[in-house]
Amino acid sequence: MREIITISVGQCGNQIGQAFWKTIAQEHQLTNDGQCLSNNSILKDNLNVYFNETSQRYIPRAILVDLESGVLDNIRQSNIGKLFKPDNYSNAYASAGNNWGAGFYTAGAEQADEVVDLIRRESEQAESIQGFQFIHSLGGGSGSGFGTLLISKMKEEFSDKMLSTFSVFPSPKTSDVVVEPYNATLSIHQLIENTEEVFTIDNEALFDICTKQLKISNPSFDDLNQLVADVMSGVTSSLRFPGQLNSDLRKLAVNLVPFPRLHFFLTSNVPITSNLSSNYQQLTVSELTNQMFSKKNVFAACDPSQGKYLAASAIFRGENISTREVDTQMALIQSKFSNYFVPWIPNNIKSSICNVAPKKELPISGTFIANTTAIQEVFKRIAHQFHQMFKKKAFIYSYIDQGMDEMEFTEAEANLNDLINEYIQYQEATIEDDYGGNGDENVEEQMEP
Repeated sequence: MREIITISVGQCGNQIGQAFWKTIAQEHQLTNDGQCLSNNSILKDNLNVYFNETSQRYIPRAILVDLESGVLDNIRQSNIGKLFKPDNYSNAYASAGNNWGAGFYTAGAEQADEVVDLIRRESEQAESIQGFQFIHSLGGGSGSGFGTLLISKMKEEFSDKMLSTFSVFPSPKTSDVVVEPYNATLSIHQLIENTEEVFTIDNEALFDICTKQLKISNPSFDDLNQLVADVMSGVTSSLRFPGQLNSDLRKLAVNLVPFPRLHFFLTSNVPITSNLSSNYQQLTVSELTNQMFSKKNVFAACDPSQGKYLAASAIFRGENISTREVDTQMALIQSKFSNYFVPWIPNNIKSSICNVAPKKELPISGTFIANTTAIQEVFKRIAHQFHQMFKKKAFIYSYIDQGMDEMEFTEAEANLNDLINEYIQYQEATIEDDYGGNGDENVEEQMEP
């Protein structure tokens, strides 16, 4: 069995993690204490990917981490608190104070070895672990600084395993931390170097979906977290249920990552409709496909039509979905929006079908994962805000106090700008362009006398 261990870090990461485990427990018909209510082999066969089976119950392969105890105490006391192994909670009694340096160098460094030991112990209980899935945010101190510290340590410890993250990016519309651009840029610097897959989510897009699509006038963080949990459920469905495509993290990366540094994905989960409108909507593969490619449903604040798709994956969930109809709709989309796909990667959108619907009241759904150059909009926004503050050295002293050096900021900014330029380069590339270094023409020149 190819197991995955999930590590949720910080307040945002743990609250999303709580919603994720609640969602997939319901899909597999598990009770709040891990009892399985179903004998259906489709629901149980791949449970060991995310759950450790004991004689009496299923226990999530989950590590819950924070620098302070409040959020984890709330989870312990919640209705799914007993689902998790008590030893797999890890918290200190400090705080990163929304400072990446505190999470990475001081408060986080003191707790990191203990968490790595927990992860090592959990991995030893698995038969053949395929990788790790982190859930965190980049705007605060714990999820960003402590989260990326753990990721860097996991890269050293488990260099042959896949590292995947669901990362919540900050946005000015929903910001409550002035130094978010610093924390995010320093985190992105680490994510570029130490992860294989980053599912990019931002609060601005989630907030817009809640207010404009779901018609929720004052969305709570529970509403936003549930949206993320639903997209995580869709992304992981091909790992948790029998299917044909993207059945493990490495296959997902092979299909979606044409260049190692460009591993940041946009996601969407459909249908997204208000409760009032849902009764008037006929859900079909065609309707879901159109919603997948709508900029209104993307979970990051950027417009896919302003970039080009390098690769994409569409996952459809539900009983009796026609493979032929899915293939037809994918071909139609590629034909209709041919200008939105790079011409030098043919057939760069893959589709798969999972026969298990997410819930009874939703007989059919779809999840879209895209590697698109349009994501540069998210990075440009953060880079611009970072540059405005950093050129005046605003707030830098609080990071220096944590043992950081100004050079780390300079390196992180340069790496982020390099990433943006790479996206621009491949967006504008044509079939005739050669970025391979030593192409056929060079080989021929070398062979001439």
